[in-house]
Amino acid sequence: MRGLAFAYPADFDTAWSGNVPEFACAANSVSLMMPYVEPYVAKSVHAALPHIEDEVLRREAASFVRQELSHRVQHRQFNNLLAERCRGIRVLEQLMRMVFERLGKRRSNASHLAFAAGTEGVAYGVARWAAAHRRELPATAQPEIANLFVWHLAEEVEHKSVAFDVFQAVDGSRRRYIWGMILGFSVLALFTVVGTTVQLWQQRRLFRPTTYLRLTRWTITFLFELLPTMAASSLRGHHPRDLADPPFLVNFLRELDDRTAG
Repeated sequence: MRGLAFAYPADFDTAWSGNVPEFACAANSVSLMMPYVEPYVAKSVHAALPHIEDEVLRREAASFVRQELSHRVQHRQFNNLLAERCRGIRVLEQLMRMVFERLGKRRSNASHLAFAAGTEGVAYGVARWAAAHRRELPATAQPEIANLFVWHLAEEVEHKSVAFDVFQAVDGSRRRYIWGMILGFSVLALFTVVGTTVQLWQQRRLFRPTTYLRLTRWTITFLFELLPTMAASSLRGHHPRDLADPPFLVNFLRELDDRTAG
């Protein structure tokens, strides 16, 4: 596991993506979920470890858990800075906490694991979309913050098969997996929309025509990327390794300096 610590500039701006601030608002909204969804996923996979007979998969799953928890730590630090600069974030975080606590109490162990595997499948789709649209970030974007998101997405690609393999080893119900994937996508979509709206309101950009043009275009291209990926993942016999990894994210991890997170 990489021991990274991201440092953010003193002039930290919530609209860190330069002259396309809507991009940062959407990414920030996803980040806000990480301290809640990552422990949920990690706990689900960790609970399955005693039931995994394959030693190699057990080691991969344990490493996966550590990676997911490291994501929580880094995003928690970033989210605290975000909450200091944007009113309404703390209230939204409380809502997220309530949702994931409810999910954790109301579902079976197999359903928890299906949600974890399905959510990881959705995260992989997000990574593919982000890699394809990385050039839309202008030179004015703050690279220290962009690296946080690229690192996380790159590690989602790196361990894209682990949660799925664990679910297959423990339960394997295709119907339950599809439901977990749909639920994971629904939670992601809901909180991304709400979080983005809160930030755009604070920045007084909510009613600008360019805001809606950009968000509409990104939403359409995102759905064209994610929905086919989800459909393919729903097919019997499909495995995440059948999907092609974005070379940009694979190379990013190879070139990443663990000491400087740059």
